[in-house]
Amino acid sequence: MARASNSKTARKRAKASGHSDRRRGSIGARRAGLVAITLAFGAGLWTAGWLLELDRIVVSRFEGRPFSVPSRVYAAPVIIYPGADWQRLDLAGWLTRMGYREQNRAGPLSVGHYRWLPGRLRVHLRGFDHPQLPEPNRKVEFRLEEGRVREMRDGRGAPVDVVALEPEPISAFYGTEREQRDLVRIDEVPSHLVAAIYSVEDRRFEEHHGLDPVRIAGAMLANLRAGRIRQGGSTLTQQLVKNFFLTPERTLTRKLTEAVMALMVELRYEKRRILEAYLNEIYMGRRGSTAIHGVGEAARFFFGKRVADLAVDESAVIAAVIASPNAISPHRHPERARKRRDLVIGLMESQGRLDPRAAERARNRALSLAAITLESGQDRYFLDQLARQLPEVYDEDLLSVEGLRIYSTLDTVIQRAAIRSLHEGLDALEKRLGKAQVGEGEEVPVLQGCLLAMRPQTGEILAMVGGRDYASSQWNRCTMAHRQAGSAFKPILYSAALSPQSGPLLTLATRIEDEPIQIDTPDGVWEPVNYDKKFRGSVTVREALERSLNVPAARIGQAVGIGKVIEMARRLGVESRLPAVPSLALGTAEVTPLELAIVYSTFANGGLRPTPRSFIGLIDDRGVGQEQWPLSGARRVLDPGTAYLTTSLLEGVVDRGTGAGIRARGLRGPIAGKTGTTDDEYDLWFVGFTPEIVAVVWVGYDEPREIGVPSSRGALPIWADFLSEVSGSRVRGAFTRPGGVEEVDIDPESGARALLGCRQRRSEFFLRGTAPQKTCPSGEPKRRGFLDRLFGG
Repeated sequence: MARASNSKTARKRAKASGHSDRRRGSIGARRAGLVAITLAFGAGLWTAGWLLELDRIVVSRFEGRPFSVPSRVYAAPVIIYPGADWQRLDLAGWLTRMGYREQNRAGPLSVGHYRWLPGRLRVHLRGFDHPQLPEPNRKVEFRLEEGRVREMRDGRGAPVDVVALEPEPISAFYGTEREQRDLVRIDEVPSHLVAAIYSVEDRRFEEHHGLDPVRIAGAMLANLRAGRIRQGGSTLTQQLVKNFFLTPERTLTRKLTEAVMALMVELRYEKRRILEAYLNEIYMGRRGSTAIHGVGEAARFFFGKRVADLAVDESAVIAAVIASPNAISPHRHPERARKRRDLVIGLMESQGRLDPRAAERARNRALSLAAITLESGQDRYFLDQLARQLPEVYDEDLLSVEGLRIYSTLDTVIQRAAIRSLHEGLDALEKRLGKAQVGEGEEVPVLQGCLLAMRPQTGEILAMVGGRDYASSQWNRCTMAHRQAGSAFKPILYSAALSPQSGPLLTLATRIEDEPIQIDTPDGVWEPVNYDKKFRGSVTVREALERSLNVPAARIGQAVGIGKVIEMARRLGVESRLPAVPSLALGTAEVTPLELAIVYSTFANGGLRPTPRSFIGLIDDRGVGQEQWPLSGARRVLDPGTAYLTTSLLEGVVDRGTGAGIRARGLRGPIAGKTGTTDDEYDLWFVGFTPEIVAVVWVGYDEPREIGVPSSRGALPIWADFLSEVSGSRVRGAFTRPGGVEEVDIDPESGARALLGCRQRRSEFFLRGTAPQKTCPSGEPKRRGFLDRLFGG
């Protein structure tokens, strides 16, 4: 009985335990289900957030600024006209540098091609935008005779007066990645380029939705057969996503992200927009340290032409390179590129994208490439000046992203002449002088120099070479170096004395005593002497400047007043500190070569002071002008008569004075200039101008020390060599005499007006109303004037 009772109790307990286990199991299952639901919900939320973030990235890139395009800097257009020296303008070199190619086969010239014929050059010029001189595509025949352009004819045979050649690209404002693009719109891209890319990169682009299962399966099969990865299954959209948004790492996560984003891109945007983004993004190789991206830049890099002007075989080359831009580079591996090009042409033919005859013609074309032109290091001095000036009109931070075309003032012909003349001149000077003597263990100093050229009427900087080697020294001596000007400062002094605002104090015929003089200063008595320590007695103003005599200049400085000299220097463009001391008249102040270029430009420009400028204007990637620097920026600071008299004095320096080495080197025509040699020959200058150009040459050591020759043997030969290369042996034009200046015959000994019967005579220029009253013969002046009393005339 007891045993039965215990058994019953056990059964009850087991039953209760089963119920409890089932209850616990149900609760556990419910808990597991809740966890699973929570995890699934969390995963769904995470996935949704991930997808939303990917979508945000896609939209922000496509709807914002898809590309950061460096602003490209162009040189000034080369102007060709009948009578121009085409060899000095380096027309043949320009064709090479700009990627033009010779076309030997018969038939019409293609855009960007040329053909040499006896005495003629035919070119199909590419059109270009420019703030002042835009040009369309056009055919021109240059008829050449004895080194000159005899005449020019257009494609219809009509005469052409002036041709502006496409500006050469000289640099760009790169971002940190140094990528260069020439953005294209899809409607500018020839259909055969699109067909070539489709044929080899994504033949079903128009049909798929971002992923191509057929291509993926084919790639997997090919890779399995090869035992390694030989083919990729990526569509154009996937390639774009990879380059646009992702890193190049090869992981499953990145590949999944790429596929999802490709689907998103296809869902949101039409095929033409996707294709346009791809054509502008794809990597196409390197030019030096710069990465080439997009078919627009590739067309210029490989063939020197716009993408719209590509031929079928050229489009096939671009499509061929995409798979491996460095390994199939047509510049480095032309045979590989040709074979791959022919493969692309075959695919185009087999897929029905190119008819057999066109395919055969394309295969038979030789691989003809544009020459690679790298950025010149010596242009960097100019480009640094440009970079300092551009922020005055445009946001500096946008220059590396907005794809502007910056049209600079740099004249490549003049710049190359400046580089060569300065380098060869300094080399020759060092060879003649020998190495500088230094103490034991001291570094031998390098003789430095600068050459700056400007257009006096506009202030356009045509050339700027701020040192011997930009790579070793970025210090721009043309704009940053303050050095004593020596006698190159004296024209400022003379213009102050000749100006009507000073009376005028003297004329070019006024006689000044070249005799010892003592001038009291706070530091004691100053006794100026001439460079040869000799005195010449009474000399005319003209003779004093032509011979660069110091004593007459010091007398003029005292008569004018140093304050007036400083005032004139400021008006003419000198901003450096000018000490108010008597020796300022001899050029003891430190100035920059750019300041002296402005001063002499003002004389050459009839008293109108130009503002130095390094660019003409900016155009955006749509061809719309952004900023333009007006040409009429000159300001009247000196009357035309005084400017002309000063110019006449400086012509005399070249004809008969310390600058006569210019004429000795065979240069003829209107040239004015002034030497400048400082005490102990630390600084050598020659500053001169013609009606069309002002040039400054400075030679010296960065740490001042004696050079050992005067400027006539140091700076002048460099200046003369430069002008000879730029202008030839005969300079064009003339210095126009203004109406307020008259030419009068005078007696050179007495300065009197020469009448009939005067035994000696020469002509001289005077501001109207200031010609001498005294005559020769009959001699006596009508009155003894202020100038006679002051200078002993």
